[in-house]
Formats: sequence, C-alpha cells, structure tokens
Amino acid sequence: MRVVIQRVNYANVKIANENVGEIKKGLLLLVGLKEGDDSQTVKKAASKIAKMRIFEDQDGKTNLAIKDVGGKILSVSQFTLLADTKKGNRPSFIQAMRPPKSDELWQAFNHELENNGLDVATGKFGADMQVTLENDGPFTIVLDL
Repeated sequence: MRVVIQRVNYANVKIANENVGEIKKGLLLLVGLKEGDDSQTVKKAASKIAKMRIFEDQDGKTNLAIKDVGGKILSVSQFTLLADTKKGNRPSFIQAMRPPKSDELWQAFNHELENNGLDVATGKFGADMQVTLENDGPFTIVLDL
C-alpha cells in the first residue's frame, strides 16, 4: 500500500464538473493498493495516518495530529501510485491490486479512518476525477506499507 499524504488548506475532487468530495484544512490522501495488501495493511495505515503529527503547534513545531486541529480527510483511490518505471518508457501497473478487491479494500481503509475518529470525504473509485488542492507548507509524505 502506498499513500501520498498532503497537508492541505483545502482540497476537492470533481467528476464531470460536479463536486463529489471536499474538505477545508486537513489531509488529501492519494491511495494506491498493491497485490498482497489486506485488512491488516489498511488498519495499520489508517491508524498511522490518524496519529501522524504533521500539523504545527503554537510554536511552529509539527507536534499535532489531524484530530488536534479539527482537520478532515479527502481520500482518493489512485492505482497509478504503484507504477513501475524501471524498464522502458511505458509504466507497468502489474503490482496494483485489481478491482473489485481494490475497491473493497479502499472502502475498508476509509472506514478504518472513520473508526479512528476522522471525518472522511472521498472521490469515486475508478472514475475520471479532477483533484484541486492547496498544499499547506508544502508538506507531502509518502507512506509505504
């Protein structure tokens, strides 16, 4: 599992010019699931993200978790995060988990985030989406499990 975590001032996802998910301060999560990921993988990722101290306290130190700042999550499934670019010029996605299992596991991941006390908005699995964001910092982390 690979999750690109971006601390944002706002983010939204549209499908055919219609907003399907939107947050203000929080985290935009681009989520890639790979073959072999399972319910334990998504539980571990959700718990780690919920506890990750990447928001600034009053002294400007990154000591606060998303719940501490009242932030929200925008979760977007993105299989292209698993691209293998070692050979040739065309990325290979052979490591990416195939639907419908990947959709089920992404939904389970979002549910685990909610179980960790987070408010979660989402894109739509498999859709052609347009994501807009304002990265705060910029602050971007790649979580590989």
